[in-house]
Amino acid sequence: MQPSSGSRPRDAWATNAGFLLAAVGSAVGLGNMWRFSYIATQGGGAAFVGIYLLLVAVIGVPVMTSEFIVGRMTQRSPIGALRSLGGPRWVPLGWLFVAGGFGIISYYSVIAGWTMRYAVTALGPGIPADTGVFFGEVATGADALLWHVLFMGITVFIVYGGIKKGIERASLILMPLLFLLLVGLAVWAFTLPESRAAYGAYLDPNLGQVFHRRILTDAAGQAFFSLSLGMGAMMTYASYIQTKHDLAREAVIVSACDFGVAFVAGLVVFPIVFTFGLRDLVGESSVGALFISLPTGFASMGAAGKLVGGGFFLMLFFAALTSSISLLEVVVAAFVDRGWARHRAALVFGLVAALTGVPSAFNTDFLGAVDAIVGNFLLIVGGLLICVFVGYRILPQADGELARGLDSPILRRLWAVLVRYVVPALLLALLFFMLEPTWEAVKTLFTAWM
Repeated sequence: MQPSSGSRPRDAWATNAGFLLAAVGSAVGLGNMWRFSYIATQGGGAAFVGIYLLLVAVIGVPVMTSEFIVGRMTQRSPIGALRSLGGPRWVPLGWLFVAGGFGIISYYSVIAGWTMRYAVTALGPGIPADTGVFFGEVATGADALLWHVLFMGITVFIVYGGIKKGIERASLILMPLLFLLLVGLAVWAFTLPESRAAYGAYLDPNLGQVFHRRILTDAAGQAFFSLSLGMGAMMTYASYIQTKHDLAREAVIVSACDFGVAFVAGLVVFPIVFTFGLRDLVGESSVGALFISLPTGFASMGAAGKLVGGGFFLMLFFAALTSSISLLEVVVAAFVDRGWARHRAALVFGLVAALTGVPSAFNTDFLGAVDAIVGNFLLIVGGLLICVFVGYRILPQADGELARGLDSPILRRLWAVLVRYVVPALLLALLFFMLEPTWEAVKTLFTAWM
C-alpha cells in the first residue's frame, strides 16, 4: 500500500462490517426501492430478473472489484489513485469520477428531499387524498428547495464526522433499520388480498419483452447506478481499508445485498399496487408511481396507511441518505487528499452541491435530463475507462492485489478476461444504444436551462 498524499493520517474503517454496510448503503438507493421492480414489470418479469442478475455477475462484480483494487492498492481517492498508478494522463478520469459524484448528488438530494417530506407527512397529518396535487407541491418550488437543503445538511453532517465517527457509525445504524423496515413491510404485503396475483405478475417470465433494446439498456443502467459504479464511490470506500480483505468476495456480497433489497422491495410494492387497483396508474411513469400511485393506496387505508406509508417513505429516506453520503465522500476525499481539512471540504462542497441542485428543485425536466446524462451515460463511460485502466495499464499489479484475498488463479484469470475483453465490449455496445436518449436529454437540459 502507498500512503495517502496528504500530511494528515488517513482515516480508516474500524470494522469490516462497517465497510460492508457502508458499501451496501452506497449501492442500495432509491433505484432499488422502485425502479428495479418497475422495469421488471415493463420488461419481462422473472426473465428481466434473470437478465439483470447476469449483467450484475458479468459486468457489475468485475467493475466493482476493479474499483476496490485501485482504492485499496493506493489508499487514495480517485484522482490521487489514478495519478499514482497511471501517471498524469489518467488524472482526468479521476476528475470524471469526482464530477460524476458531485453531479449526481446535486439532483439526487432533491428527490431524497421528497422522501423526507413524504415520510414526515405520512407519519404526521397523513398524505392528502389528492396525491397528484400534493406531489406537485412537493416536487418543485420553494418546498422542494427547503427539503433539498435539509437533506444536504444531514448528509454534510455525517460526512463531516469522518469515516469512523460519521459514515461508519451512520451505516451501522441506518442499514439495519432499513433491512428491518423492508422485511416488516414485505411480511405485511404478503397478507394483502391480491398478493398472489401481484407476485405472479412480478415473477412471470416473458422472454418476448426482455430482449427489447430499451429494457436491456435500462437493466444495465440500473445495475451501474444501483451498484454505485463508474462514479468512484466504491474506489473511495476501498481506499479506507487497511486489513486483508477478499475484494472479489466482498464485491459479490455487496452486489448480492443490493439485488436482494431490490427484489424484496418488489415484493412490497406490487401487492400494494394490485390490492388497491393502481395498475393503470403505475404504467404512466416510475416517479409518478412512487410518489403519486403508491401514496394513493396508503391514503385509502385510513389510519393504518399512516403507519405503513410512513414506514415505506422512511425506508426510502434511509436508502437515499446512505447513497448520498458516498457521493459526497467521493468529492470530499479528493480534496482531503490534496491537503484540505475534512470539515472544510464537507462544508464547502456540501454547500456548492446544494446550490447546484437549485435548478433541479424548480424544474423536474431539468432534473430528469441531468439524471439521464450524469446518472446513466457518464457512469457507463467511467466504468468502461476503469476497465481499460485496470485491464491494460495495471493488470499485473491488480492481479497481485486481488491475490491477497482470492487464492484461485482460475477465478483471477476469469476476472481478468472479463475486465479486459467482455465488459468493455458490452459497455461500448451499451453506450452506442444510449447515444440517442442522451442527446435528447442534452437538448432537454438546454431547453430547461434557457
